[in-house]
Amino acid sequence: MKRTRFYLSAIATTALLFMSCSSDDTPTETPVNPGGENPDPNEIVAKYLVTATPTASEGVADYILTVDNLDQGVISTEGNGIEQDGTYRYYVQNNGKFFSLLYGQGNPGAVTTYELNADGALEKLSDFQSETVQAFAPVNDDLLLIKISRNSDSPIASWYRLDTETSTFVDEGQINTQELADKENGEIAFFSWITQVENKVFLPYFTIKACCDDSFGTAYPNEANIAVYSYPDMTLEKVINDDRTSSIGRYFINGLSVDEKGDAYAFSSGIAKNNNELATTLPSAITRIKSGTTEFDDSYYFNVEEASNGYYVTTQMYLGNGKFLTNMAEVSKKAEPGSEYGTGPKYAIIDVYAKSITWVTGMPDEANIVKVTARNNLVTEDGAAAYVGVTTQTGSYIYNIDVASAAATQGLEVQGGTITAIDKVETSAEVAN
Repeated sequence: MKRTRFYLSAIATTALLFMSCSSDDTPTETPVNPGGENPDPNEIVAKYLVTATPTASEGVADYILTVDNLDQGVISTEGNGIEQDGTYRYYVQNNGKFFSLLYGQGNPGAVTTYELNADGALEKLSDFQSETVQAFAPVNDDLLLIKISRNSDSPIASWYRLDTETSTFVDEGQINTQELADKENGEIAFFSWITQVENKVFLPYFTIKACCDDSFGTAYPNEANIAVYSYPDMTLEKVINDDRTSSIGRYFINGLSVDEKGDAYAFSSGIAKNNNELATTLPSAITRIKSGTTEFDDSYYFNVEEASNGYYVTTQMYLGNGKFLTNMAEVSKKAEPGSEYGTGPKYAIIDVYAKSITWVTGMPDEANIVKVTARNNLVTEDGAAAYVGVTTQTGSYIYNIDVASAAATQGLEVQGGTITAIDKVETSAEVAN
């Protein structure tokens, strides 16, 4: 199956709207071809990217660091990497390009596109301007981005389709989220994320009041909803529902992934609230939509809270062969403020085929963890290992999680920074030239 990856370092994003080209800013790391010899055009040039926010001061921007190895060594944010413009960044890769996007705090923000050259260095291809969006993902060779309203007086979500080959917008449209939600009390739909399922786009959503002091509260906490759209025209085909779980995903957190068979697995944290109190009576659980269908599979249901003895899923990343790397938190934390956004510090591998949970060993003590890159991780192409960033009270490290044994090993140390994303980019020397 084709793998695409997306990364973020804030809980809000921006939609790309305009472009102006630039070729400034290159990293300070030594290129892989310092002698200047012509590279083999068939050779694949690859680098790992690690983004980190310097810890020396507040309000500073991320640095993109390029490295050859994530399993060992030390790299520092001081004197290395490409400094980003602005303090809140998120990242997405598609079609060989790496996009660094600034959350503009409601204002237009800069977006920078990079590509790896034959010498193994990131080159800036272009700069964009942006508007705020709340969901984005690769779809085919496009980026699909959605700006979602939180105002019941203007319940419109705007979507934009960016062609990554030409770096231009080729289509856009609007969705009336109040009509989509179709609730008697007027709640509107809020998309948690975007997932390509075969040739369609699935948009899981929860309904929210979008008003008052309980904007994200809902009178409908015990339901899961997915709007199914054709692509690329984004025509609504149907809405599917399931009353066995609460909403799929969370605010700015993906809850739907597709395996090699084409089956889509939906993760619910079970944290829906009303009047700022936990309202759902349903546990964190996993459901399925089988390949070629647009209905929930009534024969599949996995109660995560029961299988884990009292934990719920906060984030998930597909590894392959039915296995997911997840972050987990204690069920008692669901009622706490911020459970809509927080990331559980405990790592587990969930096998959705076997309906089993295996806790990851070798990670830092949970009480010592300051930040984890739960939504910004990397899985190897063969699915044998996953790399995650963990910042503790004593330092920032990348951990290699062996999927077969569920054992983690401490790897690359990132000095002077809090890790925000991990990625791998590659290109052929022929394409780069």
